Amino acid sequence: MLGLEHDFRIVDTRATLDPDESSVATHGRDISPERLEREMLQAGIVRAVASPGQRAAGRSYLRANNAVARLSIDRPFVAFARLNGPRDPGTGPVSAVRNLRAERDDHHTRPDDVEQYSYDDRFHGFTLAPHVDGLPNEDVLTRLEDADLPLFVHAGREFPPEAVETELLDYDLPVVLGSFGGYPLDADLMNETLDLLDEYDRLHVDTSAVRYREVLERGVLEHPDRVLFGSGAPDVHPNVGVMEVLTLDVSEDLMRRVLAKNPARLVPALAEGADV
Repeated sequence: MLGLEHDFRIVDTRATLDPDESSVATHGRDISPERLEREMLQAGIVRAVASPGQRAAGRSYLRANNAVARLSIDRPFVAFARLNGPRDPGTGPVSAVRNLRAERDDHHTRPDDVEQYSYDDRFHGFTLAPHVDGLPNEDVLTRLEDADLPLFVHAGREFPPEAVETELLDYDLPVVLGSFGGYPLDADLMNETLDLLDEYDRLHVDTSAVRYREVLERGVLEHPDRVLFGSGAPDVHPNVGVMEVLTLDVSEDLMRRVLAKNPARLVPALAEGADV
């Protein structure tokens, strides 16, 4: 695919780096760090948040997180540590009953893990995909609040805005909901998430897999400081996500906020000239 031509500095808040055979087998894809970096450059993306892909059930993310941090050295990647937990993220009565007896296993994230990641200068934030990895216990979420680093959350039909509000938004930390909280292609959930931005000052959204121009423009126009560009690479080529923002009917100033200024404010390692 030909590289895009534009005059914007672009950083990406949503990329997955599969660091080992287990992650590759889970996703059925084999995207090397070199290829991911090349595709980013084709899209004009100068730096990207990267976190591990899904691990097999019962596997810890510790080794995968460390591998992503190692692979990010001398590359334009900013490593985020992926978390998991024993609690069911569902909102129904069955989930509530399960969570009464949810016990942390050896492969689940512990408070000490969060503290270690927080003080390790290789990591700049955290990612959480509750629908596949479960929700951490309250003591882990409290430690995340103490760390005050960005938490990027995979939200959507299996972990909707209602659940996000109940489980996460009472904690005082910056939260970014992927795909406007409406993955896959649920415009109603995306609009519900945008309504939540009026209530929670530390809530943000990223643009990955938001294919509705009207929803994207609403988010950028109503909340210009809390929409962050995210491509969702390598599931989609980053060119796709970039073009969706560049073709919006909004000012260049708003585009620059989404594509670089907002992400860099939340994740300083994405800023121009940052030492990572």
